[in-house]
Order: sequence, then structure tokens, then C-alpha cells
Amino acid sequence: MTDRRDLSRWALVSMAAAIVTIVLKTVAWQLTGSVGLLSDAAESVVNLVASVGAFVALRIAARPSDDDHNFGHSKSEYFSAVVEGVMIVVAASFICYSAIDRLIHPEELESVGLGLGISVIASVVNGLVAWKLMSVGRAHRSAALEADGKHLLTDVWTTAGVIVGVGLVAITGWARLDALVAIAVAVNIIVVGWRLVRDSTMGLMDTVIPAADRAVVDEVLDNFRSAGVDFHDVRTREAGHVRFVQLHMLVPGDWTVRRGHDLAEEVEAALYAAVDDLRCTIHIEPIDDPRSYEPWRR
Repeated sequence: MTDRRDLSRWALVSMAAAIVTIVLKTVAWQLTGSVGLLSDAAESVVNLVASVGAFVALRIAARPSDDDHNFGHSKSEYFSAVVEGVMIVVAASFICYSAIDRLIHPEELESVGLGLGISVIASVVNGLVAWKLMSVGRAHRSAALEADGKHLLTDVWTTAGVIVGVGLVAITGWARLDALVAIAVAVNIIVVGWRLVRDSTMGLMDTVIPAADRAVVDEVLDNFRSAGVDFHDVRTREAGHVRFVQLHMLVPGDWTVRRGHDLAEEVEAALYAAVDDLRCTIHIEPIDDPRSYEPWRR
């Protein structure tokens, strides 16, 4: 029931990785003159801005509930995707502009071997950080960290594609291939950005908790079902790392308030033990009253 610990330090790791890769990829671009490598460096700038957004969102999400935010600040993680989405469009536009110009006016590449070697180092840095961010994000159900990790992992595949493309330019001598690779990178960035924004938007819409967690909730409730006790109109929603469950608990009408309350406490304790970061609301109703079977107001 306690608020989740601050995970923003992992966003700082992502920021540091982005700065390192920006420097490495910029050097690779300067050495080769490849617009493909320039596009790769531009994507790392997007990574840096996204990491800053994730850092701010995670700091806010870690704040405890207060008088103005009775249910906490966990949804703040979804807003980092908005900043990331805007930057993705800016970066993709810049990449397309540079690539089209290079497609019209192709240029020979220089120092390709050294430039690609530097890009490989940058890709390894991104890969290691991406793996760690996704691991921590899944463990703590952090939308911001997992999205940041997925974006970095996409950057790894983007760099791999750019390396192959630039290598083929050096082998074939077809300079326009460099521009075509850059355009492909821009399209890939836009697709990834759309998916991140889409997923975050779904989170803001109070979607139900994952099916696996709902199954755990149902199993816990089944363990309490007995003669004269039942559960009705179970509803769930997810806000960042926090899960919410509300339900009707139907008990015999002649039970005392204390007896019904004691059972509700047991049900809550079992649900909290089974599902992490859960918030539960139980409404006690007499099982023999037809009004008890009416759903929560929509």
C-alpha cells in the first residue's frame, strides 16, 4: 500500500548513455559525412530529450498522495511520451530533409571504417542500457522506464541498419543508398513514436489491469466465496504502476456491520498480498436484496 520508491535515477542512466552516444555518433558522422549516420545521431538526441521527460515524470510519480491528488501521481509517467512524440516528429523531419537533399546531391563518404567502428561502440552502450531499463521497468511496472528502454533498443537496431547501409555504400559505391537508409530510419522513428504515444494514451484512458493480474484477483475472491458470501460487479483500472479494484461483497443481511467489515479486511489483505501496488474498494451489500445486484454507477 506504500507509494513506490523513486526510480528516476534510472532515467539519469539513460540520459548519460544518450549523451555518450550523441558524442560518438556525431564524431562518426563528421568523419564519414554520411547522412545515415547523421540521422542516427539525431535519434540519439531524441533519446536524450525522452530521458529528461522520463526523469521528470518518474520524480512526480514517486510523490505520495496529497490533498490535491488523492489517488497519487502515478499517471504522470504517461505524459513523458507526449514530449517524446513531439521530439520524434522533429527528429524525423530533420532526417528526411537531410536525406532528400543528399538523395538529390549525393556525396562520396570518407573514413567509413573508423566511423562505423565508433557507431558500433555507441550501439553497444545503448544496448546494455536498454536491457537494464526494460528489466527495471518490467519489475516495477514503470511505463516511462520501459518505454525509454524500448526506444533505446530500437536505436540499437536503427544503428545496425545504418551500419549495414553505410557499409554497402562503401562496397558498391552507390552514394544515394546512404540517403535511402536515412529515410528508412526516419520512418522507423515515426512508427516507434506512434506506438509509444498510443500505449501511453491507453493508460490515460483507465484501461483494465492485465489479464494475468485479473486472473489472480478472481482466484483470491473465489477462495472467499462460500455459502452466503459472494462478489459482484468487479471492476479494475490501471494508472501507471498502480492497479485499482472495486467490487461489491454480498453477505447475509443479518450479519452485523463488524462481521462484514472483518471479512472485507481479510479480502483486502489477501488481494494486497497477491497483487503488488493494488488499491481496493469494497462495498458491502446484503445478498438477499435485489438492489445489491445493481452495477456501480457509470
